[in-house]
Amino acid sequence: MDDYPYGNTLRTILGNVSSSSSGVPAELKDSYLALGYSLSDRVGTSYLEYQYESILRGAKTQYTMDDDGNYVVVKEGSRGNDIVISIDIELQKEIEKIVEEELLYTKVNDKHTEFFDRAFVVISDPNTGEILAMVGKYIKDENGEYKVYDYSQGVINATITPGSAVKAASHTVGYVTGNLKIGEVRNDACIKIAATPLKCSFTQYGNINDVQALSYSSNTYQFITAIRVGKGVYRYDKPLVLSSNAFDIYREIFAEYGLGVKTGIDLPNEISGYKGTGTAPGLLLDFSIGQYDNYTPIQMSQYINTIANNGYRMKPMLLKKVYEPDKEGLTNLIYTNTPTMLNKVNIEEKYLNRIKEGLHMVIQSGTGYGFIDNKYKAAGKTGTSQSFVDSDGDGTVDTETLSTSLVAYAPYDNPTVTFTVITPNVGTGDIQYRQMSSVNKRIAQKISKKYFEFYK
Repeated sequence: MDDYPYGNTLRTILGNVSSSSSGVPAELKDSYLALGYSLSDRVGTSYLEYQYESILRGAKTQYTMDDDGNYVVVKEGSRGNDIVISIDIELQKEIEKIVEEELLYTKVNDKHTEFFDRAFVVISDPNTGEILAMVGKYIKDENGEYKVYDYSQGVINATITPGSAVKAASHTVGYVTGNLKIGEVRNDACIKIAATPLKCSFTQYGNINDVQALSYSSNTYQFITAIRVGKGVYRYDKPLVLSSNAFDIYREIFAEYGLGVKTGIDLPNEISGYKGTGTAPGLLLDFSIGQYDNYTPIQMSQYINTIANNGYRMKPMLLKKVYEPDKEGLTNLIYTNTPTMLNKVNIEEKYLNRIKEGLHMVIQSGTGYGFIDNKYKAAGKTGTSQSFVDSDGDGTVDTETLSTSLVAYAPYDNPTVTFTVITPNVGTGDIQYRQMSSVNKRIAQKISKKYFEFYK
């Protein structure tokens, strides 16, 4: 019988092992037979159990038959190796508790949350890629009573519309292509393209520079960059023509941060997100403010890690160490996992420093004020996005919702931790007249406080 001493904590990510009666699942038969398994063997069938089956696998007792037809033991079997993962289980349990409580509170007390049913949190070390806590929770109304289930796998295979949280990557596009200058002042007025509605920031901020554009989360500032990248000429209420190649430019640079590509986390079934197929000019403007392509929570975590550690995209990792089995416990270390850098963002330090200055302002006095206590000296970026759900289960998305996100790191001058909080479908209505829950802010406040209680 399998033993899970922490109950449902991180349950779906730990994965499953096949039963003695079922053996190797049919869909995994070919891969396991090629590795020398028998169809009757118990094997890892999902997530960590599957990912590290070759390490966790024990050795069978080997027999031979003597001249009298008796079986003789040639080699005694042994249990598999032990692995140690990066998750701080006590922190994990506390973060799961916070997310569960906030899901229940929000569904009962906050308005416009009829489509809100999940939340994700990732806490990571930006310098190594180690994941300290990885939480996904799903809430469901069952006969008039809300119940919360583990949905940790959603961290790597659920997509979200990030909104303004990705504007640091959009700023990077502007800087590295020469379409944004340090200190450049632009007027935050609405954009009007012929035959389309106005495209505006949530509030018009007047003349602002590049740092203020991040702090206030200006949409128009990003629109101007996108138009320049697309080699277009903007005139009020006139048609706008942009080069479709601009999408490739944005996506290539976003990928350097881990957005729109697999992060390399040591788990099976990771997806790369959702990539829009249209190339209309208005869609490029939407892309620049995080309103087009969709990403996974783990991609958002890798993105903020990359900013925090000065541009190095680190592979997220769960495995830390491997020990040989020993009755005395974890005594014989045989393998230590080392951090893996996947790439470095092609951006000059002066530009990255400018971005980080803007992200610091976001938390200290901008749109992210109050999300993390200022005493922790955090920096980060909030996001609010228009998203859509299938309200009647017919397979077609038909209802507009609002989703919120936060990516942050602390302390801003020497980052040791990042926080990613994703709360889809927390409100309804047009983004200019938003009506939504503040659950993202509440979760961010509580998980950051809890982290610093653990790691003072």
